[in-house]
Amino acid sequence: MAMVQRPPRKTSGKPRLSADDWADAALVAMGEGGLAAVAVEPLAVRLGTTKGSFYWHFANRDALIAAALERWAETQTEALITELETEPDAERRLRLLFAEAIGSAADDPLEVRLLATAEDPRVATVLARVTERRVAYVAQLFAEAGFSEEEARRRGLLAYSVYLGHAQLAHAVPATLPEGGELTRYLDRNLDLLLMR
Repeated sequence: MAMVQRPPRKTSGKPRLSADDWADAALVAMGEGGLAAVAVEPLAVRLGTTKGSFYWHFANRDALIAAALERWAETQTEALITELETEPDAERRLRLLFAEAIGSAADDPLEVRLLATAEDPRVATVLARVTERRVAYVAQLFAEAGFSEEEARRRGLLAYSVYLGHAQLAHAVPATLPEGGELTRYLDRNLDLLLMR
């Protein structure tokens, strides 16, 4: 049986959106207004497309939220860890991680919004996994810097707590935090204290 040749589909000339494009847009919406801000029609308008594009990738809004949270875990944790691993010195990796994480959290309200919705089971599951991964990675860096496993875990948790507190302040009361070069010195001093034996 011969295959029937179909003419190529006509396209509008716009690049086809991927599931990641939708997930990224959902993350921006979450950063602006929490989970309630993730709505298909406004996201379609923001992306310059139709709801049909959404349904090509996702069965429903919950599937989009799940994909967006996984995307957040990948881009804001795993990708950063992979990038940091190119630096051979553990202490330098700690300093780079701290500076990047603090700067990113200050610029983007998403982390604070996710923490505010931690009671939602969809967020709670991913947040717990990401938090454990982050604390474990920071603890690993302290261990590589010469601390015992138990002490490295304590310091990793303390460093992560400092990060979360800084993120909260950066959005709730930004005037309390140093800026520019003073911020760099402040972060370095915090890490000096965390690395002190």
